Amino acid sequence: MSAMNNSTRFFLINILGCLAFLSIPVFSSPDFREGIDMIYIGPFQKSFIRFVLLLFVFYAAYFYFIPKLFFNNQKTFFVIAIAASYGIVIGLTDLIFGDNYHMPMPPRENFGPPGGSVFFFDSQIMIPFLLVITLAFLIKFNSRMNQINDEKLNAEVSYLKAQINPHFLFNTLNSLYALTLQKSNEAPNAVLKLSSIMRYVVTESSQEFVTLDKELNYIKDYIELQKLRLDNSASLSFEVKGTSMGRAIAPLILIPFIENAFKYGINPDENSFIGITIEIEEQILKMNVKNSIVAAEIDEEFKTEEGLKNTQKRLDLIYSGKYDLDVTEDKKTYEVNLKIDLL
Repeated sequence: MSAMNNSTRFFLINILGCLAFLSIPVFSSPDFREGIDMIYIGPFQKSFIRFVLLLFVFYAAYFYFIPKLFFNNQKTFFVIAIAASYGIVIGLTDLIFGDNYHMPMPPRENFGPPGGSVFFFDSQIMIPFLLVITLAFLIKFNSRMNQINDEKLNAEVSYLKAQINPHFLFNTLNSLYALTLQKSNEAPNAVLKLSSIMRYVVTESSQEFVTLDKELNYIKDYIELQKLRLDNSASLSFEVKGTSMGRAIAPLILIPFIENAFKYGINPDENSFIGITIEIEEQILKMNVKNSIVAAEIDEEFKTEEGLKNTQKRLDLIYSGKYDLDVTEDKKTYEVNLKIDLL
């Protein structure tokens, strides 16, 4: 019902907006006093058709030029598409109606068509055209920000549940219990790491970006706690190369791939391995996560497919055109290669 109401509201807003926009050439026409006979006047027809074409330009910009070209860093093609749209609006109406829309102008020397306006800089259509493109930008940008905020909120809730759930806590607490029985000196340090992880998820996940140092420390603490439950049948390597100083990243954008490796790559009944490498070169972060695929059954509520899908959505929204994700899998290994251009 809610989705239907939103669709109906969107449809009605668009209809009313189109009608309001198309009323501009009607009420602003110098021939408005002619009443219904105005529709037979050539200059009015030309102006009205141009505004109709501008509506097509608005929707083309909103649904394609801005999201597919501008937001994907294809700005050259975006400019070409906008310029071509403007040329089509001008050229098509001039072709259909001739040049009778323009007021006579003094003879020009060395430029412009004789007796008319300069083709590409028709001031009577340039301003409405720029307003249409600007409006499409504002509405699309606002829609994109709302979508990012919604996805971010969903991700925060999802990660909060994933990281601070009974499954994760029970495993960690059981390991801590074993350490205390052994009177291990590692127990206090493990408690601090668990506290740090919980604090990070609760506080930092609400931020749009965090320092890369904080994100890497969170990952290190997570891996250290996971080590507590590993035995000699599992091989684990973790390496960070390069400097993270002065870099920022979206919080919790890397951990789902690492979490996935621990969920599906470790089985105490089999020899298994996990290899994690994070490399920072200038503004580029590269992460490689490779793990064995073991015959471990995972309860439905603890599977990570949904978390990985949400993570890719976040990458699309936050790092659109600025990341590469490659996932390869065979019968024995699963490998993720992620490259992010840190903004």
